[in-house]
Amino acid sequence: MKTRIIAIVAVLGLVAVACSKPKGDIDASKEAHYDMGGVSAPDGAYGDGEGNGGGQGGFEAEPGVITAAEWNDLLHWDFWGKIMTGDYSGYNGYWGFNTAKRVAIKTVDANGNPVKCLPVKLMKGSECCWEAVTDNKGEANLWIGATDVQSTVSLADTRVVINGVEQQNAPELWAWDVTSPVVNEYTVAANESLSNTVDIAFIVDATGSMADEIDFLKSDLRLILDKVALMETERTILTGTVFYRDADGDEYLTRFSPFTTDIASTVQFIGQQYADGGGDTPEAVHTALEVGLTQLQWHNSAYSKLAFIVLDAPAHKDHQGVIESLQNSVRQYAAKGIKIIPVFCSSYEKDCEFMCRQFAILTNGTYVFLTNDSGVGGEHIEASVGEYQVESLQGLIVRLITKYIQ
Repeated sequence: MKTRIIAIVAVLGLVAVACSKPKGDIDASKEAHYDMGGVSAPDGAYGDGEGNGGGQGGFEAEPGVITAAEWNDLLHWDFWGKIMTGDYSGYNGYWGFNTAKRVAIKTVDANGNPVKCLPVKLMKGSECCWEAVTDNKGEANLWIGATDVQSTVSLADTRVVINGVEQQNAPELWAWDVTSPVVNEYTVAANESLSNTVDIAFIVDATGSMADEIDFLKSDLRLILDKVALMETERTILTGTVFYRDADGDEYLTRFSPFTTDIASTVQFIGQQYADGGGDTPEAVHTALEVGLTQLQWHNSAYSKLAFIVLDAPAHKDHQGVIESLQNSVRQYAAKGIKIIPVFCSSYEKDCEFMCRQFAILTNGTYVFLTNDSGVGGEHIEASVGEYQVESLQGLIVRLITKYIQ
């Protein structure tokens, strides 16, 4: 079994603390507390306590302990290009994704303000190369040959379509070896149908290897969602979850709780989950992504859509149909404007690191990874990134949520 876990709680830590007073600020004089479900795992469900799903029984973990860092490959594009053409070139295409041909888009109104939540497409003839939705900064990324590793398709004769309107200016490519940003800016009409709804999903690996830090995560989650419930924001925040294991002999393959504004019900559902099963290293990542799309009712016009996937193992690359499923899901997440934000917990799975980073890149998300600074769990993998800042996972997730819903 794997030796890492981290997840649930911290991930939800996202919505915990607001960083600025104007929006998302929290009244510290108030308190909200939720019942985590009152359900304990069956005997032995947490493993042997030696890194093999070891549980902590009635131990009350202290929140805010787990440490992590963020690395956004889209903001360090030349760095990504260097590792994709250097020591880690084998991972470009390893999971069926090709990130070499990026078309960065920014939409602004006549006053230069970002225009949010607009559907954008990159067309070549009658073929749609990629679809996305501009985020709260008016930004999106489109791709040529993103799911065709051997693609020789060029940018020639391509055109950008924004909210159904074909743009006159031909797009430019932001190549890996270009250090200065190449952003295609288009002036468009303001979006009159902008919604204040925010959808936040937590997709969590619940196999046995994720047990080591589950108590810490649940403690974080309780604290975080307490604060989310008290956030003073104009946004309407909905949360939903997907828990997944693996197909071979596990108690279940997926469980989910639908999007709801009732944070207490999300907390209770999470409190009823525990880590068990698995056994081999790969897990049903592709199924989890599919369920996240088909069972969670994402709002088409939502202001922001975030999918945090907390995992410590890759997908079953060698199983029939898995690569195609991953490709299809990532395309759909991007087309719906859902940012995938992986939280990677593994100690040794380099292929999982690059799978996660490509999920984030192709959906305009960012990559989060655990660090050894907390002392919780075993050794965490050394990420192939540049300089980064270590934060509490709880605070990091909160920062990201605040960033994407402002």
